[in-house]
Amino acid sequence: MTSSPSHALSAYGWNGDLEHAFAPYRETGLVPARIAAVDRGRCDAITETGPVRADTAPVASPDPKQAPCTGDWAALNAGERPAITALLPRRTALVRATVSRDSHGQVLAANIDTVAVTLSLTARFAAGRVERLLALAWESGARPVIVLTKADLLADPAAEAALTAAAAAAAPGVDVVSCSASTGTGMDAVTAALTGTIALIGPSGAGKSTLGNALLGADHLATGAVRRTDGRGRHTTVRRELLPLPGGGVLIDTPGLRGIGLFDAGEGIRQVFADVEELAGRCRFADCAHATEPGCAVLAAIEDGALPARRLDAYRKLLRENEWAASRGDARLRAERSRRRREITRSLRQTYTIKGRRR
Repeated sequence: MTSSPSHALSAYGWNGDLEHAFAPYRETGLVPARIAAVDRGRCDAITETGPVRADTAPVASPDPKQAPCTGDWAALNAGERPAITALLPRRTALVRATVSRDSHGQVLAANIDTVAVTLSLTARFAAGRVERLLALAWESGARPVIVLTKADLLADPAAEAALTAAAAAAAPGVDVVSCSASTGTGMDAVTAALTGTIALIGPSGAGKSTLGNALLGADHLATGAVRRTDGRGRHTTVRRELLPLPGGGVLIDTPGLRGIGLFDAGEGIRQVFADVEELAGRCRFADCAHATEPGCAVLAAIEDGALPARRLDAYRKLLRENEWAASRGDARLRAERSRRRREITRSLRQTYTIKGRRR
């Protein structure tokens, strides 16, 4: 019979399913832990008895997607030199293309329930950015929510309603809430919309850290002012960290995302553009390209004004980008397989040469 999860880890999302999955590790003397932050080959981890600093070398990986990250559940050797020895399978994962735009993906946060796409009401609204962030969020397997911040800084009260409507138009099926984390206005609605393990994502200057502090009820996260010239903020959050919320749940703050490259996000794109996908299902031809084909329901909706032409253009753009990223990944896998074959061949030749000399 396995032990029940401790109250300390329950506050971080531990439950019976995780306890069952962890049972084989307990039998070997390892203890469960949730990774709160990772840096330079080490991590801060939360265990049943409190926080520890642990080595991550045993689970290091050259593939950023497989490396330990904030939100991971892990098996920890809690000896004299604590070390993470295994990662539990991720239930959900927020993955983007690496900054270098190579063929790898980078996990921003793992085992999340809600992705709060945070945008400032004082910044220029960019529907394309919203759609891109939502594709990232939907693909993670978590539930996205758009949080519009800094409502207290709007000079025109009607502007909030207009921007909320614009965000909703770019995000079918997604809850959109607005607030002022500084004054507390709208925070009840935000708190109700965000549940479980929450990841805050968005551009620098969107007010993620200020929002996070309001949710935490204390100034745990560093904040900074945006530039007056262009409204952009500095990266006051320099690493991802995990903190428990006073009303239950866990918060993961992430650094501002200026480059949002998609990685294997086909399902996420389809979720963002559910309106285009639904119309495409009505086209006369199953392989309709929505260009000049007769009986195209998508083009008919654009002509009638039911679907903005910009939505179709954005849909195509993200699909092309995702296909390009997938082709890069396929090319990398082919190159790795070819390299392994060459290494095996070289090893076999050396073996046969040595055997020949012995004869």
